[in-house]
Amino acid sequence: MKTTPEHNERIAKLTFASVYPHYVAKVEKKNRSIHELHKVMEWLTGFNEIKIKELIDNKVTFKEFFEGAELNPNAHLITGVICGYRIEEIDNPLTKQVRYLDKLVDELSKGRKIEKILRNG
Repeated sequence: MKTTPEHNERIAKLTFASVYPHYVAKVEKKNRSIHELHKVMEWLTGFNEIKIKELIDNKVTFKEFFEGAELNPNAHLITGVICGYRIEEIDNPLTKQVRYLDKLVDELSKGRKIEKILRNG
């Protein structure tokens, strides 16, 4: 499935604070911890728990969120399908980054080991 300009714009304007509770609910429902969620988020973005809370409090958009992130050099190793989109086929860089995050949360909630989620080569 190909992303549309409208889809990409909608993702860019979405606030991280509006999606974060869904990430928490998804992982906790599968008996994973917020600490583990923050660990995979930090791996991807460089944001620690304090910074994540600040970004939530400031209601940053995903565009602002990823503009401030230092994307892990191994993020390109995140592949597969999430929300009906094959990550490696997404052209828009921001949409791809958001889907990277979605995929990591999905893998965490499905019980994948942290060592596998953090693609360190």
